[in-house]
Amino acid sequence: MRFCIETEQEQDGRWIAEVTDIPGVLAYGETKEQAERNVFALALRVIADDVEKSSQSVPHSIQVTCA
Repeated sequence: MRFCIETEQEQDGRWIAEVTDIPGVLAYGETKEQAERNVFALALRVIADDVEKSSQSVPHSIQVTCA
């Protein structure tokens, strides 16, 4: 599995990070790095939940890159 984190700074100065391949996985942070950490943690939680509920095979690796 490979996912990309996309980031953007909002007009109010906050940063938003999103994993577009996983619907609803976006998070804010005061800094770009904090937003990336927050969305990375959320993506892992969503993937873990999907793996627990799935009858399909478990992914052998997960790679996340930042754009």
